[in-house]
Order: sequence, then structure tokens, then C-alpha cells
Amino acid sequence: MKILRNRSVKWKITLWLTLLMALLSGLLLVFMLTISRSVTMRTSMNQLSQTVRDNAARISYTDGRLQIEDGFQFSLGGVSTLVYSRGGALMAGQLPVSFSTDESFANGSLRTISAGGVRYLLLDLWIPSGWEDGVWLRGVLEMPEDRYGTNNILRVAAVALPLFILLAAAGGYLIVRKSFKPLDQISATASAISEAKDLSRRIGLPPGKDEFSRLAETFDSLLARLERSFEAESQFTADASHELRTPVSIIRGACEYGMKYDETAEERKETLEMIRRQTVKMSELITQLLSMTRLEQGTELPEMAEVDLAALAESVVEEMAAEYGEERLQYVAKEAAEASKYVEEPETRTGFPAVRGDAALLTRLLRNLIDNGFKYGRPDGHVWVSVSEENGEILLKVRDDGIGIPAEHQEKIWQRFYQVDPSRSESSGAGLGLAMVSQIARLHSGSMSLESVPEVGSVFTLHLPEVSAEF
Repeated sequence: MKILRNRSVKWKITLWLTLLMALLSGLLLVFMLTISRSVTMRTSMNQLSQTVRDNAARISYTDGRLQIEDGFQFSLGGVSTLVYSRGGALMAGQLPVSFSTDESFANGSLRTISAGGVRYLLLDLWIPSGWEDGVWLRGVLEMPEDRYGTNNILRVAAVALPLFILLAAAGGYLIVRKSFKPLDQISATASAISEAKDLSRRIGLPPGKDEFSRLAETFDSLLARLERSFEAESQFTADASHELRTPVSIIRGACEYGMKYDETAEERKETLEMIRRQTVKMSELITQLLSMTRLEQGTELPEMAEVDLAALAESVVEEMAAEYGEERLQYVAKEAAEASKYVEEPETRTGFPAVRGDAALLTRLLRNLIDNGFKYGRPDGHVWVSVSEENGEILLKVRDDGIGIPAEHQEKIWQRFYQVDPSRSESSGAGLGLAMVSQIARLHSGSMSLESVPEVGSVFTLHLPEVSAEF
């Protein structure tokens, strides 16, 4: 058992299959020998019975005289036929060599007896003559040992069975090795990942329904989740360490300055206000980074439901208008006829098909777009929000009349911490708002697009697929 414990699973299975084949081969050999003997015995019994009964039809005993017709065979095919009187005296026929027995007669009984160390088949038939007289007809056949047939079987088995066991062992090993090949691939991939610390590698087995294919699919899915988790963690660490360096440096400098110099009450107030602004910025940055990381890792899952996007947009605009002013932030239902014309009459519109989404995340997306419009807009600029339906999509548009975004920056604004004008970072934010907007759009199977004209304004558009239900 200790030897088996140190062997591979493939070796153990192959050994088990080999032993099983050897056992089955032995049982098959025993079965064949048994069948051979049984067939030989059955053949001998039929031969004895047929010969004795044929002879019984050619003999008669009348008035104390035994009459034997032509065709009666005293010896045929090893069967000796003997004629005995009623008292058991031999009347005709010759006893086989070494056959001497006092076995009593039994009419129609086919049986085996031992005589002189040899086993015989025996059959007795009573040939009556009148009511009380008659003769006994006894057939005797030495039981065949069928050594020739047995030897033939054993010779064939001596060659065929080892070959059969060898082929079974080789075939079993090949099948087991091929079946376990995916497991070897899984093990090799895991070892490579462990050595190289590369979570981007995959097993890549072709799709299948067997256990190893399902295991490989599960393993690949696990690796993908681990890769996303590690990437999100690395991204969070890099972003936090990079972006927190500036506010921490400002706070540290302000504290050192306050401790080194005797500030006036007004200067101390300015220093404390600077520290407050930086801590608020750090808090907002960490909150946004954590939220984006949770969404990427799947720990914060969207709660999907049918959402009336028009009603949601109108509600958000109404809430944020209290901060920015109703004259500067408006919800409109119609698109502007020209890109340069932004002042439109408010109009309430209902009946838009529903979208499937998370109302809280869509609210955050819209708030980020509105905040972005004011932060990067003109000092007294305006923002308009509209919802429309076009080509099977629901479009949420946020327009502003700001300074616009140059074409060379438009593809980069969706990246984390990217800012068109870095000099405005103190008042504008950390550069995570549009990155989160793009992330939320992807979570809703949607996309973001931008149209911007410098010194005229920008239009941010969320494209979402509609669902069948209508409000």
C-alpha cells in the first residue's frame, strides 16, 4: 500500500485496469474450460443414449431365446452394448477393459460410475418378454477427459491472454493519459502563474461537457476574476498614492508654515481653510476611487430594473437646480435646431420607452455630467439636459455653453485623472468624474459620446438600449 501511495493517479488507474483485465481473463478461461467439459459430457451422453436405444430396437427375447437383428452394434464409437439376463448374467457382448462392477440395473437411468479407477457413463434399458421375463440392455462409455480440447484451450490462452492483458494495460494507460492531459495542462498553467506571477495566462481548453473541461472553464473564470481584482487593487494603489501626494504635501507645508511662523488670526484662518479644502478633496477622491474599484471587482453590483430615464433626469435637474440656479440648469425635451443655439423653452415630455438600469448609478452619472458642465464651463454658463429616442436607443444628453474641448483631448477625457487644463485642478476636481461616467455606461451595456466645438460648448451623450415596456 505504501508503494501505491507514492504513485501517480494515472499509474494507479492503469494498475487497477490491468488487474481487472487479468481477473476477467482468468474467469473467462475457467468459463471456457467448464463449457468445454460440459459440451463434451453432453455429447457423450447423447451418443450413449442414441446408440443404446438404436440397439434396443434390434433385439428381442421370446420364449427364452435371445434374437438379435442385423445392424445391432456391440461396440460403436466407444460405446459397448451388453445384454444381461433378468438375473444379471452376461448373455452377449464384451466388457470394456478394466470395467468390473456390481452396479445394479436401473431402467432408463443415465449415470456415472467408477470402476477400476476409471469413470464410466452407464445406461440400462429393460427389454420385456411377457409379464415377468425379459433381458437387460446396458450401454457403457468411458467418460472422455477431452485432454486434446483442454490442451488446445490452454495453449491458446497462454498466448492470447497475456497479449490481451498487455493490450488492455497499454490501451488503459493511453486513455487515462489522454483523459488526464487537461489536468496536466491545468497544473502546468497554475505552476507557470505561480512562478511568473502572470494572472493573464489561461488554460484555454476547447469547450466540452466533461469534468476537466468544466474545471478548466471554472479555473479560467477564477483567474479572470483574480486578474481584475489585482488590477483594480493595483490601479487603486497607484491612483491613490499618486493623487494623494499633492494634497498631503499641501497640508504638510501649511502645517509646517503655521508651526514655524507666528501667523495672525486671519492667516491662521486661511491656512485652516486650505487644509479643509485639501482634506475634502482627499475624501472625495478616496470615495470615488473605492466606488470605481468596487464596480470593477463586482463587489458593488448594479441593481437592474426598468427605469423611466426622462423622469429620473427631470428629478435630478430639479434637485441640482437649487444649487446652480434654475436659470442656469434646465431640463428640456427637444434637441436644439442648431449646435450654437442652447436656450430652449422647457417642455415636459412623457411616453419614452424604459431603459434597464440602476437608478442610483444613472443618477450619479447624470450628476457627474452636470457638475462637469459647470466646473469646466464659463463663469455664468448654462447646462441643459434632455432625453430622446433615436434608432432604437434612448439618448441622455447634457449640453453646456462652455469653452469646449479641443479635438486632440476628446478621446483622453474618459481616462482617470486626465484634465484638459491641469492648472484648474485645484478648483475643478481630481479628474475621475468622466471616468466613472464611462464605467457606469459600460455597466449598462451602453456607451458615451462627445461632440464639442471650442468656444461654443460640448454635448455629452449616453446611449442606452431600450426595453419593450413603456411608461
